[in-house]
Amino acid sequence: MLCIINVMQKIVNVLAIASSVVSLAVVGGGIYVYTQKDAIIEDIKQKAIGSIGLGTGGFSGATSPLRDLAPDLGAPDLAPTAPQSSPGMMPDIGLGQ
Repeated sequence: MLCIINVMQKIVNVLAIASSVVSLAVVGGGIYVYTQKDAIIEDIKQKAIGSIGLGTGGFSGATSPLRDLAPDLGAPDLAPTAPQSSPGMMPDIGLGQ
């Protein structure tokens, strides 16, 4: 009977130590991320910009993989063809005038 209690005590001690190690790792990781958050964000921004090809001169660069996919933002077909009314006004339908 005493042998079973000793074995159980050892198992409980191992589980307690493992739980403590996991808890300290989570707290330590949280502290690291909190103190390094600006550097982490900047690194992610740089990697994202580099991965879409904007890091070397934007869409105008000859080596940009997205150059052919970029729309011509100055195209005249994007201009409205008729005057737009403001959203709060009723359209003039020509009654009474």
